[in-house]
Amino acid sequence: MSAELEQKGHGLIFLVGFMGCGKTTWARKLAAKLECDFMDLDHVLEAKVGMAIPEYFNAHGESAFRQLESDVLKQTDYPASAIVSTGGGLPCFFDNMDWMNSHGKSIYIRLSPKTLGDRLENAKTVRPVLQGKKGDELVAFITEKLAEREGFYNRATFIIDGIDMSVEKLEAVITE
Repeated sequence: MSAELEQKGHGLIFLVGFMGCGKTTWARKLAAKLECDFMDLDHVLEAKVGMAIPEYFNAHGESAFRQLESDVLKQTDYPASAIVSTGGGLPCFFDNMDWMNSHGKSIYIRLSPKTLGDRLENAKTVRPVLQGKKGDELVAFITEKLAEREGFYNRATFIIDGIDMSVEKLEAVITE
């Protein structure tokens, strides 16, 4: 961890935002730049249950998944300093956003529905909730979901425009 970041008291940094905004990619890059740990809460969850998230979701339903996701967030043994990527829906359930803000800092990576749609339509990762949705239908779905979630995302410690993202931009936000 960089001495500057450590001196400023930043231990845990949680990246939040809609699927496809780059949470995992940017968390990994920022952690490398700051020489601290990187954690992907989706991977922690999958290791805990021994199955992929879509499998768990299909087998147990959304309610059980959201409870498990919240438990993983709150019960994980975090290192002293880490950049943590979260699932897109995690901040929107229970008191998860408040918990993240009280245990560290959070950064909302904001992108427009159109930009998210373009990224998700061309993504290599299969996202079951988006199956069969393309073009305008995909953008309409994202617009609706984002309207539901943005109130939670906007409670992040920092809000950053993801369109011209860089590691330097992220680092500047948390070290100001």
